[in-house]
Amino acid sequence: MRIGFGLPVAGAWATPDNVARFAAQAEQFGYQSLWTFQRLLVAVDQDLDPVYQSVLDPLVSLAYAAAHTSRIRLGVAVVNFPFVSPAYLAKQAASLDVLSGGRHDLGLGSGWSPAEFTATGASMDRRGARAEEYLAALRTLWADEVSQFDGEFYTIPPSRMAPKPVQRPGPPVLLGGVAKSALRRAGRSAAGWISRSGTDLSLIADDIAVVHAAAREAGRDPATVRIVSRGVLRVGEPAGNGERKPLSGSYEQIREDTRRLAEVGVTELFYDLNWDPLIGSPDVDPAAATRRAEEIMQALAPATA
Repeated sequence: MRIGFGLPVAGAWATPDNVARFAAQAEQFGYQSLWTFQRLLVAVDQDLDPVYQSVLDPLVSLAYAAAHTSRIRLGVAVVNFPFVSPAYLAKQAASLDVLSGGRHDLGLGSGWSPAEFTATGASMDRRGARAEEYLAALRTLWADEVSQFDGEFYTIPPSRMAPKPVQRPGPPVLLGGVAKSALRRAGRSAAGWISRSGTDLSLIADDIAVVHAAAREAGRDPATVRIVSRGVLRVGEPAGNGERKPLSGSYEQIREDTRRLAEVGVTELFYDLNWDPLIGSPDVDPAAATRRAEEIMQALAPATA
């Protein structure tokens, strides 16, 4: 299983120096990918976790990390596609792929925050049908010399978009989502599926089974469909109600949980410290947050293991 790392994009540790430093160190320590996520804004009446209160743009952050690395892959988990046109995102993703030398993985989600839908003028209706068209629009913009798409939701007149991505026919597109319809779409139409921060990793095998079944029904080899999981770490957290959550506790317990996730079909796991309130909260001491993140990153580094 490939092991990645969540780039510092939320809270106190999300500084320019840390984005560059943790990106370079992750590559040095043998991590195989860096990941970001999107949060546009938080409504004043929304009671959301500290991780969402202050978040850097995911693609800008990856471009900054690309300039300080040479091998590690650069993924976003996820950009919410209803908030931006496929033409605009296709240009951003292709540019990042070119500037990074073909290292970009694009994760797409359908969004869930009503405030963000209102602020972007997006619709929450029929997001599944919109997702299918969005994928088709991205593919023609990246792959075809002359791109064209006529759909119910998106239209691309005969046009040329250049430069094309380094990866052909384009960056791998991974889909998020928790509904069975979203899981089936990932297995049927995308390079893979990305779990969310709130996924119960002790039950992720059930979700993977749905993705794999959809892949088989579509005539695809399930082994070629990537299963990417955000690993929300709870280092040192004591067991609650006598039951330990996956990826919590000691480093050895976390490593053992990682091995179990590989056994049930997770192909890529990235350790994300943005969800650690001592790191990803905007109110903690930046130096203390950075020290804690450095210790955890080094202790769990693939090269160390």
